[in-house]
Amino acid sequence: MVWVRRDDGCAVPLRRQDDPDAWEALCASGESITTQVDDGAAEKGTWSTSSSSAVHIMTTMLEALDLAAGMRVLEVGTGTGYNAALLAEIVGAENVVSVEIDPGLAEQARGSLRRSGHAEAVVTADGGSGYPAGAPYDRVVATAAATEVPYAWVAQTRPGGRLLVPWGPGVHPDNPLALLTVQDDGTAVGRFIAPAWFMPLRGQRCSARVTAEAEERWARAGRPDRSRYGISVSAGGQRVWLDSPDTPISP
Repeated sequence: MVWVRRDDGCAVPLRRQDDPDAWEALCASGESITTQVDDGAAEKGTWSTSSSSAVHIMTTMLEALDLAAGMRVLEVGTGTGYNAALLAEIVGAENVVSVEIDPGLAEQARGSLRRSGHAEAVVTADGGSGYPAGAPYDRVVATAAATEVPYAWVAQTRPGGRLLVPWGPGVHPDNPLALLTVQDDGTAVGRFIAPAWFMPLRGQRCSARVTAEAEERWARAGRPDRSRYGISVSAGGQRVWLDSPDTPISP
């Protein structure tokens, strides 16, 4: 089942058995497809809470990860399991662990992956804690937006490994992807690389007021390009900066 918007803005289900042509056209469109609303509503909802990302953003993220066969990958946010299947095709299914907080979505993804011949692990858990049993990882990729990078993701990544995290409201109106590299000292440093607009991690949802204040702050700063922003993460917290780590921005 997927979800579409009515003219009044409400999301309603589009079931394959009810309208197979419309369902197939949407799934083949390459656009982002909402697969859950309001954390599990059945017949009508407002907020998209899970989706299958648009093909172009999945491509951007896979390219940014710079994957190679044999790399260990942690995915935070399984969703439909489609991106996990793509990761498995590149690095090997035995090297992918995907964590999903929603039990129903996790079970659906397991079934879809089994039917498609993939055997990577799907773990039902809060991905904010990573998955230490599978660490260390060469790559960690989140498929939901964060405003705080959990240090667990950094700690579970090898030095030289990459973290790719869609950003939530707070820095730039593009809600861009943050690409970080883990350093030998256990910190991670990186920059924002491309627009993304992902729905937030369940533990990091914010209000419309926070979004508006962030855009006002960006405008007062002269509307800097997203590529000028960077981020540093350590066990003591994170710092978002403009141009240089020496010029942090206020949250």
